[in-house]
This record gives sequence, structure tokens and C-alpha cells, in this order.
Amino acid sequence: MSATQAASDEILIARIAQGDRLAMQVLYGRHHVRVFRFGLRLVRDEQVAEDLISEVFLDVWRQAGKFEGRSAVTTWLLAITRFKALSALRRRKDVGLDDETANAIEDTSDDPEVAVQKKDTSDALRKCLTSLSPEHREIVDLVYYHEKSVEEVAEIVGIPENTVKTRLFYARKKLAELLKAAGIERGWP
Repeated sequence: MSATQAASDEILIARIAQGDRLAMQVLYGRHHVRVFRFGLRLVRDEQVAEDLISEVFLDVWRQAGKFEGRSAVTTWLLAITRFKALSALRRRKDVGLDDETANAIEDTSDDPEVAVQKKDTSDALRKCLTSLSPEHREIVDLVYYHEKSVEEVAEIVGIPENTVKTRLFYARKKLAELLKAAGIERGWP
């Protein structure tokens, strides 16, 4: 995300705090997909993830005046999403694992052979990711899929930066072992 967009997000939050509905629509349009995907990875249920979007942006509407700007707006949104997702998981007693939830989107510019190789690698990677502990999976998701810095991840998860670094180190090490065992070489077709 560019510095300009980050600054404009902060302006949108200030306008939302003043009751500006258009600013809320712009912020929602800009970030609802990211919030949904992050929530989906945590709760593994599309309906619950869709409900999370509503809850997160309702909180933004209500709490915009309390945003202090100590972090990026996206970091704030993902922290709210994480809190809401964990609360939803605590409420659900029947948390089941659903590997089909996050299907990969095939790259139409690749030839069929490369597309199949990527899909196989992607499926193996997804399966290996689900073998990681929830703590490691969460860190990998925030760093690699949401492109958050160690500092931002520490703030979102509420743990020290060094703990984030340690979890990331062990998550990558374990993931490499799992991928090697699955017959996946480093790199991407």
C-alpha cells in the first residue's frame, strides 16, 4: 500500500468519525475483500467470514473517533477482524476443518501443464499450512498473505515482536520440512 493511500485511509477514518457515510463506503470498498479473506482464513466458514465483515465495519463506524493513528488503518482493521474472529470461534462449539474453503484461482495466462503444476503445488502448500499450529499459521498468513511487517503483526496479535520472529522462523522451518516430505521442491513452476 502506498503512503498516499495510507494517508487517505486516515482521512477517511477522520471523516467517518464525523458521520460521513460516503467516506465509510469508500473505506469499505477499499478494504472489505482483505477483511473477508483474513477472517475466512481464521474461521474457515464463508458465512461467518461475511458476518465478520459487517461486524468489523460496524465497529469502524462506531469507533472511528477513537482511532489514534498509532498504526496503519489496515492494521487496525485486521486487529478488529482477528478479535471478532476469535470471539466467533469461541462461540462455535463445532469448529470443523474445511480444506475446500480457500480454493486457488487459476492463472489463465499459463498453459495447462503449468496451471496443473501450480494447482498441485498450491494444494500441497495449503495442506501443509493446515498442518502448522494455529499460532504459526496466523503469523504466516499475516506476513505473507497480508504483507504485514513484524511490528504490525505483533500489534495485531498482541505479542512481542521477537515472539513473532521466532514463530515465523519455526513456521517456515516446519513448512519447508512438510513441503519436502510432500515432494515439493522450492520454487514455483
